[in-house]
Amino acid sequence: MGAAGIVSLLFILDLAIQIPFGRSNLLVDVFALVCSVLVLLLAWDAFRDLA
Repeated sequence: MGAAGIVSLLFILDLAIQIPFGRSNLLVDVFALVCSVLVLLLAWDAFRDLA
């Protein structure tokens, strides 16, 4: 869950202020952000099932 959160934060920063990747490709940024948010939601759901 932590890794997905960090990846989401990196791509949000890249979309907003072009740091750390310099927004080389907008489609890659959006797709990676969507995928990392999905992984974050799946991890959160699995964590809820364990608790």
